[in-house]
Amino acid sequence: MQKEVKYNFTEKNYTLIPADISNNVSILDLSYNQITLNLTDIKVLEMYFLLIELYLNQNSISILHNNSFINLSSLQILHICRNSINVIQKDAFMGLSKLKELYLCQNKILQLNPEVFVPLSNLKVLNLQDNLMNYFDRPQLFHLELIILYRNPWNCTCRLFNLQNWLNTSNVILDYENLTMCTYPDNLKSYNIKTVPFTPECHSKLISATSEDLYIHFQSFNNSTFNSYLNNATRNPEHEPLGKSWAFLVGVVVTVLVTSLLILLAVKCPVWYKFLLSYNHHRLEEHEVETCEDGFSANTNSPSQIPHINSDDTIVIFEQLHSFAIDDDGFIEDKYIDTHELCEQK
Repeated sequence: MQKEVKYNFTEKNYTLIPADISNNVSILDLSYNQITLNLTDIKVLEMYFLLIELYLNQNSISILHNNSFINLSSLQILHICRNSINVIQKDAFMGLSKLKELYLCQNKILQLNPEVFVPLSNLKVLNLQDNLMNYFDRPQLFHLELIILYRNPWNCTCRLFNLQNWLNTSNVILDYENLTMCTYPDNLKSYNIKTVPFTPECHSKLISATSEDLYIHFQSFNNSTFNSYLNNATRNPEHEPLGKSWAFLVGVVVTVLVTSLLILLAVKCPVWYKFLLSYNHHRLEEHEVETCEDGFSANTNSPSQIPHINSDDTIVIFEQLHSFAIDDDGFIEDKYIDTHELCEQK
């Protein structure tokens, strides 16, 4: 277990985070100073990577920049109340995967992108009380247990219905629920945001918005999967990318089926071709029989047209011509039929 090392620098009138603190500090309290958490402060904070608790209450912080706490991977509690924060950039909390409690109370926050909380995968407590927020969408926090939202000017129109639906269907506790009241419109001021009645129109808007969000997320997932597939194929063509997309799976199955079909055709086609050639016989029509006979007699009665050949060649030619002689039944004699067996049957 890590030994607790605590430093208290409250009310020192510091404008910058001191850089001469021991690197093994685990609890650092810098409240009641004039710290702005600028780029210099962010660089100094990176040295204190063993921090578990950080207190920056009542300073002069107005913006939480991207990657403000990027190297504080062990941080579990972060207090930044009573500042003047009005902007929180999208990646401000990047790197805080172990953070359990986040306090942003008594600032000047007007609105928050719910994606700002995505890196906080283990957050359990979120305090946003006493800000200037009139709208807040459901945050993407799957382990959240407690949220504090009171003393904000909530506008209880259809835009807030998504938050109310999340509060009523999840296991998250809305602390000070009876104090988290609607500010607008006037006829709903007596309701808190968790029980305020919404019109059926709000319900239909929620359903359509949810469907649209699912479609957008599905499209972005497919695009990112396809782009990842292309990048992996370009960077490492010798290895197959481990795609999880159904489209990739269907592509593999189709490729295997087409390849198997081509191999089957390549093997079977010559056999079928020979089979068709061997049994390509048909019954001759009457005019074909007469033409064959006339042609044969004409050829045999015109010795001038036949070149000089010896008797052996004549016998061969006669046998070849005779092999196509017409039987009485009008069929061509099939050379594959065993004539000896046929005679025995007769």
